[in-house]
Amino acid sequence: MLKTSYRTHTCGELRAADVDKNVVISGWVAGWRNLGGVVFIDLRDRWGTTQAIFNPEWCSAEIMESAQKLRHEFVAEIKGEVRLRPENARNPKMPTGEIEIRATGLTILNRSETPPFLVEDNLDASEELRLEYRYLDLRRSVLKNKIEFRHKVALEVRKYLDRLGFVEIETPLLIRSTPEGARDFVVPSREHRGCFYALPQSPQLFKQILMISGFDRYFQIARCLRDEDLRADRQPEHTQIDMEMALVTSDDIFNVVEGMVCHLFGHLLNVKLERPFPRLTFDQAMSRFGSDKPDMRFGMEITDLSGISAACGFSVFEQVVSSGGLVAGISLAGGAAYSRKNLDDLAEIAKKNGAKGLSFVAFAESGIKSPLSKAVSPGYFESIKTLSKAKDGDLVLIVADRKATALKCLGQLRLELARRHKLQAENKWEFLWVHKFPLFEYNPDLRRFDAMHNIVTSPCPEDIDKLQQGFVSSLPLSDENHPWAQIRANQYDLVCNGVELASGGIRIHDADMQMQILRILGMSVERAERMFGFLLKALRYGAPPHGGIAPGLDRLVALMTGSDSIRDVIAFPKTTGGRSLMDGSPAPIDEEQLRELGLKIIE
Repeated sequence: MLKTSYRTHTCGELRAADVDKNVVISGWVAGWRNLGGVVFIDLRDRWGTTQAIFNPEWCSAEIMESAQKLRHEFVAEIKGEVRLRPENARNPKMPTGEIEIRATGLTILNRSETPPFLVEDNLDASEELRLEYRYLDLRRSVLKNKIEFRHKVALEVRKYLDRLGFVEIETPLLIRSTPEGARDFVVPSREHRGCFYALPQSPQLFKQILMISGFDRYFQIARCLRDEDLRADRQPEHTQIDMEMALVTSDDIFNVVEGMVCHLFGHLLNVKLERPFPRLTFDQAMSRFGSDKPDMRFGMEITDLSGISAACGFSVFEQVVSSGGLVAGISLAGGAAYSRKNLDDLAEIAKKNGAKGLSFVAFAESGIKSPLSKAVSPGYFESIKTLSKAKDGDLVLIVADRKATALKCLGQLRLELARRHKLQAENKWEFLWVHKFPLFEYNPDLRRFDAMHNIVTSPCPEDIDKLQQGFVSSLPLSDENHPWAQIRANQYDLVCNGVELASGGIRIHDADMQMQILRILGMSVERAERMFGFLLKALRYGAPPHGGIAPGLDRLVALMTGSDSIRDVIAFPKTTGGRSLMDGSPAPIDEEQLRELGLKIIE
């Protein structure tokens, strides 16, 4: 019971056991009906809805007059006696559906303009309108429940990590700009003209410094801000469960995170997850599924057909194989019945993902159908059928291209076919770890290497020697055999149902190695000291081996609540254009503020 001066009970609390009690409830008018002079009011608050009846048989003329003025979203206080509803009027779909309040008092606490949409779960209003009136949208139980669930996730995370000896520590929101990843949001300093703070993309460097400071286990429900291109699952500001541990290996971190995830799913969803979670290297994930965040709820794995294609008689496939490319395919059960239009649609998806084309073999009842029929022998098709484990009635889609392109295309085709054929089972949770990512990826525009994840991830121990080898190698940086292209990172991602939920790594704890990495990324010693000198200095004072991870709270809650977008689990999200439709941000500031900050807007 949440008794206050305005209520004795909430609008979701009263039951048949409360009959004959005199109560006071307060909330918003969710529905009103005037039936022959008798007014029925549905009053809603965060906890539910209760029906109240105003009848001139027991209400004064003044109360009846006020009741007839009530409209949607008015805030009202209602006094009265709890009664059982007539048996034929009970609503089993409502927790309070057995009772109603025989109203004897009414105070209109505030009026409401006519809302732009009804506050109800089955709503057809546009997302833009709902974001503009987010305070009304959040009154809907479907959103309210998700925000409350988010609170429970955060609460359970804190309790779980506290039991394991973690300390929650806040890190600064105004920091030095280190623009080596996504773009920073910058904040001008009024006191120090021409100088700027940055808002943190993550607490990465500070949590490492906390390990150097001896805290051993840190976490934070951290706000992170990145000025980057947006999409459905990305916001300019997001929240992550930021964690760091000293004197650990990746196995130790996997153990802690798996325990936390199993606790959340068991405690909040009553779902038992099996441990340990499967593990795939980056190369294994790409080769089998064409993605570094594979959806494991269905099969349709990629089959390497290069071996049987090297001398198959089809010159395009043979040339791809001889040049070091990949011929590979995926098999769709029952897909032999696909029409030409269906196949053309899939070919367009392949082209959008960089492939030059898409071939196929349909093992139809009437015989094999394929554009390759005139170029290859029947034995080639039988080999494809055997390798891909296709059956009569199945369709094998084939891409021949550079390895990375072929795998990416087949990975996207795999997901598209799963959506079309509803292969991604709901309420099925397939967690896995993807690890040993490439440490670097070549940037052809800048003709240098970039960090695939971040600049502080350590190389796998067996690849450390390749750091120095790369400085003396005669191979061009663009050559995939360059030593730096061969280095694997002690980096890992937690994936569930095709969604990357967390990313982390074992960090570099040696200042000299960190400087080597910065040099490989094209940074001079002077620039490295200027941008990251505070971290390099800290690493020289006895930094222990350490590592961490940062599960995305928004994505985790969206996954657990079955939400299509993380916007549904954030109280006040931005649009995909980075705008807040409710308060109109971002917005210009006054000329006086610009002058005070020493800024000038250039059109």
